[in-house]
Amino acid sequence: MTAEKFHLLCLGYGYTARHVRAALRGRPWEITGTLRPPLKQGQDIPILPFDAGSDEDGNISPAIRAAVKKATHILSAIPPQGVHDPVLHSLGEAIRRAENLRWIGYLSTTGVYGDRGGAWVDEQTPPAPTTERGRSRAAAEREWLDLYLCDNAPVHIFRLPGIYGPGRNALTAVRAGRAHRIVKPGQVFSRIHVEDLARVLIASMNRPRPGAIYNVCDDLPAPPQDVTAYACSLLEVPPPPAIAFEEADLSPMARSFYAENKRVRNDLIKRELGIALAYPDYRAGLEALFRAGDFG
Repeated sequence: MTAEKFHLLCLGYGYTARHVRAALRGRPWEITGTLRPPLKQGQDIPILPFDAGSDEDGNISPAIRAAVKKATHILSAIPPQGVHDPVLHSLGEAIRRAENLRWIGYLSTTGVYGDRGGAWVDEQTPPAPTTERGRSRAAAEREWLDLYLCDNAPVHIFRLPGIYGPGRNALTAVRAGRAHRIVKPGQVFSRIHVEDLARVLIASMNRPRPGAIYNVCDDLPAPPQDVTAYACSLLEVPPPPAIAFEEADLSPMARSFYAENKRVRNDLIKRELGIALAYPDYRAGLEALFRAGDFG
């Protein structure tokens, strides 16, 4: 009996999508990605040029239309533009007409919860974004969920914190001399190892529940200075000096992250998708990256 074959279209073939691709290697999946032109050489899957938001529905290339029509699964990692989602601006009608779709995953952010003064939030917590970035993501979520509510599209929302993994982690920052220990009392951030994120996405593909919203994070919200200090201990180098948040020379974007403080619960991915995190906290993740020597 021939195994059923699936086609995953990754709109925005970036860091997360590449790790999903790696996790699916050897399984009966055909994977196509998109990137903004001009395209770089050396990609490991077919890549189509696609500038979301710039291409109107009537101007979409035949190759993109064919990929959407063929797709059984779509993963969108393309960020919003203003208060609108550029993928739906360009491909909304094509997605509505796609007959093979079983699953759509939209990568959002835990920033939609806004500032909670360090309190815990879960998927039942109403969004209350306090930054322009969070408001844009919340608006994009509503557009995707409208596609589910109005057109019965199999949409799933994944709210993500900071993503780390090979080549993108505190060890890399320390080795490159870019690490800082900025201290704001009481401040914590959530994070997720990219391999655990890929496993959550694949688990949802295998167990779709259209309209679902999932927080995807590890078990331990932690102060960022603790993560840097632990990376330094693994590398056996002195940690950088602690700098008070008020005295730190931060970009407006970096400073905006510190304007929000919350602890994000991940119970739903465990209960509903059967996820047991390989890296339940930053220590486990950094230790594995250190042992593998895979930190840039």
